[in-house]
Amino acid sequence: MNLSGRRALLTGATGGLGRAIATSMAERGAVLTLSARNREALEEMAASLPGSGHSVLPADLAEPGAAERLAAEAAGTEILVANAGLPGAGKVDEFSADEVKRALRVNLEAPMLLARALYPAMFEAGSGHLVFVASLSGKAASPRSSIYNATKFGLRGFALGLRADLIPHGVGVSIVSPGFIRDAGMFADAGSKPPPGMGTATPRQVGEATAKAIERNKVEVTIATLAQRFGAHLALVSPSLSVKVQSGSAGQKAAEAIASGHSADKR
Repeated sequence: MNLSGRRALLTGATGGLGRAIATSMAERGAVLTLSARNREALEEMAASLPGSGHSVLPADLAEPGAAERLAAEAAGTEILVANAGLPGAGKVDEFSADEVKRALRVNLEAPMLLARALYPAMFEAGSGHLVFVASLSGKAASPRSSIYNATKFGLRGFALGLRADLIPHGVGVSIVSPGFIRDAGMFADAGSKPPPGMGTATPRQVGEATAKAIERNKVEVTIATLAQRFGAHLALVSPSLSVKVQSGSAGQKAAEAIASGHSADKR
């Protein structure tokens, strides 16, 4: 798909990855509808992007019914980039029931409902693209991340199944799976550092990979170092070994740093 002139809805737009994705798409001529909770931040961002015609639709996807309302307001969208997410870091018993529901609603339910509402028009037109920003946490489980893992494993499975349904009809579905990202993402939000020796990628690389996934109709793009890719592959072929490795001292230390940095007000 050529992005020039295409109408795209991007959720989680004002976060570090959202800004990088928006920039890469706008540079290719996409006309963006930006969504996040803060209207003022969205309007400032829309004005700063390359191109013209960008608009904003504030929404808090943690609220019941918000995804359906956003989809109705964004009718005519040709590309969906479901990027909004909550960290979901911590042990299950540290979450209230409402916090569990919020994580599931934002990370998994909202992308599913947005896709459900928006893809019929794409199907009818025989053209469109749905992008789901997942994570390597959708392939490899780690300590103190069971809720986050559940949402990203689920999102990845949903996207793969949906692609099988839609690809014969000209509608693409892609998964974007970042690993450790510097200056954005889980570690940056928590003010902690990734495990030593694993390396990091940049938000810009995530933005470029997302745009290319749409242009080339890729099933999945992974933005991570070779070491991280190997670890994710190991988790898929040998979950027991992966969990044993992740549960070692280095994995526990990194998980604790993330969970400690993500206070309850971020859930």
